[in-house]
Parts: sequence; C-alpha cells; structure tokens
Amino acid sequence: MSTSNIPLAERVRPRVLEDFIGQEHLVGPGKVLEQIVKNGKSHSIIFWGPPGVGKTTLAQIIAHSMHMPFFTLSAIDSGVKDVRGVIELARKAGHALLFIDEIHRFNKSQQDSLLGAVEKGIITLIGATTENPSFEVISALLSRCQVYVLQPLNEDHLQALVHQAIEKDKWLADQHLDIKEWEALMQLSGGDARRLLNLTELIAASLPEDNKVVTNALVQDIVQQKMALYDKTGEQHYDIISAFIKSIRGSDPNAAVYYLARMIAGGEDPRFIARRMVILASEDIGNANPNALLLATSCFQAVEMIGYPECRIILSQAATYLASSAKSNAAYMAIANAQELVSKTGDLPVPLHIRNAPTGLMKKLDYGKGYEYAHSYEGNFIAQEFLPERVSGTKLYDPGNNAAEARMRDYLRNCWKEKYGY
Repeated sequence: MSTSNIPLAERVRPRVLEDFIGQEHLVGPGKVLEQIVKNGKSHSIIFWGPPGVGKTTLAQIIAHSMHMPFFTLSAIDSGVKDVRGVIELARKAGHALLFIDEIHRFNKSQQDSLLGAVEKGIITLIGATTENPSFEVISALLSRCQVYVLQPLNEDHLQALVHQAIEKDKWLADQHLDIKEWEALMQLSGGDARRLLNLTELIAASLPEDNKVVTNALVQDIVQQKMALYDKTGEQHYDIISAFIKSIRGSDPNAAVYYLARMIAGGEDPRFIARRMVILASEDIGNANPNALLLATSCFQAVEMIGYPECRIILSQAATYLASSAKSNAAYMAIANAQELVSKTGDLPVPLHIRNAPTGLMKKLDYGKGYEYAHSYEGNFIAQEFLPERVSGTKLYDPGNNAAEARMRDYLRNCWKEKYGY
C-alpha cells in the first residue's frame, strides 16, 4: 500500500473542473457549474445524488474558485453549536462558503440554525445528500437553495477515473497495473468512484511485484481475503443500515435479512443493529403489535450476552419478526405532535385539579381539588380534562389502521366521543 495515510480517492481528487469526470449536464461548457466556477460567484446549492458521484469534489472545486473563507461540516458528527460557530466566523469575515456533507442527517433545529445566515448572505451553503431533499431538507431552507441532481457514473466514467488516477498518482503509476478485466471492479464498487479508487489501490498493493495483471477472479479473491467494503464509520455504514430499517418498515423480511447479512459480513457491531431494531419497534410498529418492542428489547439483551457468530440468528429472528409485523407510526406521530404543541405553547400551567398537593398550603390553594379518581367509577373511567386549559380538547394520538389499534380506537371513542367519535 502507498506510504501515504491518505486514501487514493483523496490523493487524486480533482482540484479544477477540467479534471472532473462525469456529470456533463452540470459541468460541461456553458453549463451551470462551469459558469459558477468561471465567474467565481455561487448561490446556495444542494447536490443530490448517489454515493461517490462527485458531490464533495464539486463543492471543493466551487470553493477554490470563489476565493473566500471555506468551512466544511459533516452532519454525521456536527451539531447546532458547530453551525453557529462557523456562522460567527463567517460574520467576522464578511462572508464564507459552508459545505455540509450528509445534510439530510441534520434534524429540523439544526437546519433551522442555518436559515438566517443563508438568507442574509452571511454564508453561501453547499449541501450534499444521498436522500431526496424534498423530504429530508426543511422547506424554508430548500427554498433558499438550488437543487442539482447528480447522475450515477457509467462504466466509461469509472474506467476513466481509474486511468486518470494511474496518471496522477506517482505510487499507483509505479505499480504498472494491467487491468485485463473490469467486471469485478465495477460490481464491487457499485458505481461509487471513491470506493472504486480505494479498491484499485488495495488490489495494486496486494499483487506481487512480478505480476500486476488484474482479473475478475483475482479481484474477488483479494476482496474476500483482505477487505470488507462495508465501512463501519463511513457512508456505506449509514446506507446499509438505512436500507435495513426501510426494508423492515416496508414489511420485506427478505430484503431485511439481506442487508442484515451485509452488515454481518462487514463486521458491524451487533449491538448497533439490535439498538436500531428496538427504536424501529416503537417508531414503525408501536401499538399495532406491542410484542414487537418486547422481542426487540430481548434481542438487544441476548446479543450483548451472546455476541458473534451465534447472535446472527437472534438478529435474524428479530428482523424477520419485525418485518412481518403489522405497522403503525401512531406512537411516533403522537410524541412528534406533542413536542410541536409544546414548542408553540410553552410551559402552560397544569390544571389545578391534577396538581400534587403534598402540603397544607397547596391544599388551601386548591391543588388537587376536584380531581376524580377513575377507579371509583364504572368502567374505571370518568370524563375529566387533563390538558392545560389553553390546549383543552386537543387530540395528539390517533390510533393506526390495524387490528390492535382498532380496539384502542373503539375504547377511546367510548371514553372520549368528542375527540375520537365518528
């Protein structure tokens, strides 16, 4: 392997648009990004496309053309504090360009923290996302950015990238690679240029000095022996766990166990997988099947006790059960609705009749006065208002359309006809 600790994909990353390969609809002569680089003036941008197609590279090329302070944040490990710190530096400098990788991983409050600075021109934002920004980027921020869609790289693009790397990188050039067959490299890279280049570096380093001929069989053998393409700390980590969770949410046990196998093969921490299933059991199944949370929690505990390799069976049982279960996000939506209500209304006073009254003074102030003890009434229920007066009568939990929650809905209709009646 090269003596440099910098991966090949980073060593050969294009610095100017002339060296960039692919995305001709954006970077070709007269196209929008070519004009931005030529003029040295950019508007706020969201790059949307699959992994390894040039989002980060284009952001850096634009930044180098603008001759202004340039900051980079990753949404994976940055928060509101980091964003505010960059905005303050930009304000002192007069203006700056901020690149945020994986911007779809920022939550609403983190994205909100960008709005003012973008609107006032303190920062020019360039965000990169693999997810549809219409769903993952808040509308207020999205309206202030131009979305550019990056297309998957074709085989000609990918081969050109490897040949360019061989020309530009001295260490790789000295290996004198002779790539006779490309199919395995293409398949294993999955259209991801970064993964392809780093795989090429691994192959080059693994070949004997007297034989640098690259074949499909040789690539497969080296990958199986020496490389887990699954990067537990990088983009692949998040893509696979996302596919796993979405497969379970979509009630596809076959896809769920497929992505589970991908994570196991890559050495993913089984506790991480189990933890995500515990969250999913409430977020996507909830009261449609309360046993889902019990099983997912038991899975997490068992995984901690057992570990690999046997815990793969436990993970598989939980994943297939959850995927095959009825689905409901009603509990998730209930807390989201409640949090939104709290953020709008603040700390409303708790009604006097349900306040605690541990002292005589509190009793004199009517704390607890008028509270009706539900178990003293038929059916263990008596209609009384528990919400603060300002939000009285609000419905935050709406049971899902499934057998279990249909029974809950019937019960709630019987109790709260105004909220849950027909």
